[in-house]
Amino acid sequence: MQWDPDIPFNDLPALPPRIDEIETKELLKLCTRARVSLEGLRQAVELIPNQALLIYTIPILEAKASSEIENIVTTTDALFKYLEKPQGADPATKEALMYRTALFNGLDSLKTCPLSLRTARTVCSVLRGTDVDVRKIPGTYIGNSSVGSVIYTPPSGENVIRQKMAEWEQFINTPTELDPLIVMALSHYQFEAIHPFSDGNGRTGRVLNILFLVQEGLLDLPILYLSRYIIKNKADYYLKLRNVTAEGSWHPWIDFMLNAVIDTSNWTKNKVLQIRKLEQETIELLKNAPETKKIYSRELVDLIFSLPYIRIQNLVENGIAKRQAASKYLKCLAERGVLIEAVTTKEKLFINHKLLDLLTSE
Repeated sequence: MQWDPDIPFNDLPALPPRIDEIETKELLKLCTRARVSLEGLRQAVELIPNQALLIYTIPILEAKASSEIENIVTTTDALFKYLEKPQGADPATKEALMYRTALFNGLDSLKTCPLSLRTARTVCSVLRGTDVDVRKIPGTYIGNSSVGSVIYTPPSGENVIRQKMAEWEQFINTPTELDPLIVMALSHYQFEAIHPFSDGNGRTGRVLNILFLVQEGLLDLPILYLSRYIIKNKADYYLKLRNVTAEGSWHPWIDFMLNAVIDTSNWTKNKVLQIRKLEQETIELLKNAPETKKIYSRELVDLIFSLPYIRIQNLVENGIAKRQAASKYLKCLAERGVLIEAVTTKEKLFINHKLLDLLTSE
């Protein structure tokens, strides 16, 4: 049956496609480069004494970019400001913060279950703030609102969707000679083509990419800022996705995803090294300045690098100081230029502005 964008794609072929379509010399060379880039990121992360601080920062950047792909626009500054107290945030910021929560919930689920429809449901449920299951009502399609045309109609019917997802599960969890990075590219296309949920499929699929790399041991921490590359090449991303469906054009799609891994691995590695350098400079400043050497502790430095927006209560909750002393600590850091004090209508915030500038700049 020839594919028709107006008809549910219930004949979506199971994975994998023919080997000669997906394991060319060019793609295998790209796989090697991508693995080298991922290993470079892993080595950079190992240089950070407290790797937990990266889990607080890099996923926020991924959350912002992945949400922006779906036209949910916020700022990195707002995300960090409301990271611990999202109640006062605008709707777009709250929604982007849920991406980070979904990523961590999905990561936690890997401890008891490999990637599966259950994982995808967990992730999508957090993203949407409600329990979700596969689509049961027909009529879902992907369209171009500017011209009023249908671009793609995913498989329809609960039983069909569950069968397609069962095949997807089997593919990603069955040992194969295919490079895991090619498996990731194939499975990402397939998930988006199945489009199992009524909403949230794009963001869920991008979380699953990161979880797959962790599951396969290619990442130790979920800190690959993959959505950065996708949003920079958004039109190309959607075009290549569609061309797989319309023409069976796998090579350009896999090429795109491998280049995404290379580009973002190198970018994230450099960002990690810059964070490490700034952290070391801050430690030296605090240790050697007469005003700060008495308040210096590794725990204090870890905290201000984990939370670019920090509150007095954060120091209290982490056992670094009681409230009055914690206020003096943060004011002292502000006087030394390590932090900037910002008074809002409700509370005092202290901003690690150098870290924030580093995270938000290219």
